Amino acid sequence: MRLAEALGALRDALAAARYPLGLPDAADSARLADTTRAQLDDYLLPRLARLDAPLLVVVGGSTGAGKSTLVNSIVREPVSPAGARRPTTRDPVLVCHPDDAAWFTEAHLLPGLGRTTSGDGGLRIVPSERLTAGLALLDAPDIDSVVESNRALAERLLAAADLWLFVTTATRYADAVPWELLRAARARGTAIAMVLDRLPADADSEVTPHLTEMLGENGFGDARLFVVPETTVDERRLLPEPVIAELRGWLDSLARSAADRAAVVRQTVDGAVAALDPTVGTLATAADAQVEAAETLETSARSAYEEAGKAVERGIRDGALLRGEVLARWQELVGAGEFMRGLQARVARWRDRLVDTVTGGPRPADQLQSALESGVVTFVRGAAADAAEQAAAAWRAHPAGSALLKSHAELAAPSADLSLRLDRLVRDWQRSVLELVRVESGNRIAVARAGAYAVNGLGLVVMISVFAATAFIPTGAEIAVGAGTTIAAQKVLEAIFGDQAVRQLAAKARKDLLDRVDALLDEEAGRFRAVLDDSGVDRSAGPTLRACAAAVREAR
Repeated sequence: MRLAEALGALRDALAAARYPLGLPDAADSARLADTTRAQLDDYLLPRLARLDAPLLVVVGGSTGAGKSTLVNSIVREPVSPAGARRPTTRDPVLVCHPDDAAWFTEAHLLPGLGRTTSGDGGLRIVPSERLTAGLALLDAPDIDSVVESNRALAERLLAAADLWLFVTTATRYADAVPWELLRAARARGTAIAMVLDRLPADADSEVTPHLTEMLGENGFGDARLFVVPETTVDERRLLPEPVIAELRGWLDSLARSAADRAAVVRQTVDGAVAALDPTVGTLATAADAQVEAAETLETSARSAYEEAGKAVERGIRDGALLRGEVLARWQELVGAGEFMRGLQARVARWRDRLVDTVTGGPRPADQLQSALESGVVTFVRGAAADAAEQAAAAWRAHPAGSALLKSHAELAAPSADLSLRLDRLVRDWQRSVLELVRVESGNRIAVARAGAYAVNGLGLVVMISVFAATAFIPTGAEIAVGAGTTIAAQKVLEAIFGDQAVRQLAAKARKDLLDRVDALLDEEAGRFRAVLDDSGVDRSAGPTLRACAAAVREAR
């Protein structure tokens, strides 16, 4: 059957649906998905497999309404516990004719409930010759029970009913909780009949018309209403047969008429299937909201780290790192004050000074290299810390992000091993700059004469140039900041490699460093992405639910 297949696919989609992010509607959506899937498992799928199976009448109502007494009185034997103790009905009791027992015992309807004949947990099946074949009565727990599990079970049983026989009293018929469930049952299309139980004689003229009016106002104008007057029970706590004769006669007639039973089943099944469409639409919209929230959180984290990358790039280009210890070590290595004198006349001497200084011993070069490494590490670590703080602040402002941060507070700070990774990044970059210089210098005599020390020295000059203004355009501010550092570094490199090669060397080294920093910052942002990935948001849930609902509509 196409409808059964479509409902089966919808059932699987509902079982897979998750609403893990802490949005305001997430918990309600998860419960709605569970209850909708449960109705498919408990009622629609098994009922569609056997439309001619015995009719299930679930007797439900408020605490103390007399449901169990009514069921016992219809069957004319105490099959379900009744009394003043609350809650009386802890385990549901299903009474059916012995010829129908197999259908209920084999767990077609309500397959998730265990079956028993002793009453020790599960759904107790009680065969009785006194009940007409073709119809079963299920005495459900109180819908307003003080025990939460009883209330949940009662709602589950009512959702699996072909017919809901709602029992109320003159003092409880206007209570809010029953009417909420009645309206939910009406929305599902469930067939409903009502019993006004234990009605005092002096209240009949007032209560019955008022209840009839309420039924009409709430869309139950065609529901059967049975009135059971207040009376005494016999030694077995059974009501006198005359007071329940009308109700019992109606149930017997329904059980004997295949056409009447089929009409009830058609009404309830068709109503339940029709009600799936808006329900699944609501769930699909909630699933879309989960995806949208995840994307918003991912974007906010990514933006924070992209801004951090831009801040690092600005810091590298504007010479911010050419201050403090880095500048002092550079001046110590090449003597910036002397460089500024006779700038155009003594380029060759600067080159020789650089080579001689570096060749004379590695200590000043090592100190400069160490200062550069420390400066870059500190600068990038600060940018990463700012990004983590900004991303976490954006998440805190979002209900889903706030909930995630409660269990992932570590996201608000950089990774614990960030400093170690930064140290490795800068050292790897410095080695790549030296290799770049080694390749670009080739067989140049000035470099070859000094060997490895010259390569190291020139590499340091390239590193210094990386942190100068774009394209080596010296300005008054730049000269003031670097005390001639940029011009000196540029002229030394031009003397050895030529003007165009200098620009290319610095550009390649700068791009290499920025690429490495961007990759590291992306790894840091990846911590936020990983939390979102682990949250379990299914980006296909909304489209899948809509496709399944469309298939059900078409099959229906």
